[in-house]
Amino acid sequence: MSLVFVLNGPNLNRLGRREPGIYGTETLDSLMARLHARAEALGLALDARQSNHEGHLVDWLHEADDRGALAVLLNAGAFTHSSIAIRDAILAISTPVIEVHLSNPAAREPFRHVSHVAPVARGVIQGFGALSYLLALDAAAAMRQGQP
Repeated sequence: MSLVFVLNGPNLNRLGRREPGIYGTETLDSLMARLHARAEALGLALDARQSNHEGHLVDWLHEADDRGALAVLLNAGAFTHSSIAIRDAILAISTPVIEVHLSNPAAREPFRHVSHVAPVARGVIQGFGALSYLLALDAAAAMRQGQP
């Protein structure tokens, strides 16, 4: 069974309570439960994690590669716009990374318009709320068959 890592960055543990007008009211636990169900239906194993610490995300990107993961779904949160370390970690692995965001950063504050992840990611899915994660998982499943 192919393994997909789902890595969530800072403040995503506050989903459901943090700016619900932007991020919705669903909790991270609820979202990850839905993602696990979808992964099972797709024949994928999921390893989902969250940290508010940049170094954890870097270490987990390395671990995903070391464990031969099919893909990493990465919502780096605010680190998307500031972390060269996460960008470099993506460049240091062969596992494809799909950047995921609940909101559409391009439609928000100007400092969110630049992603250090997007140029080194396989693709980006953003702006569809929780559906962004499900779409990213579908993309990972398609990669198993040599698409996209």
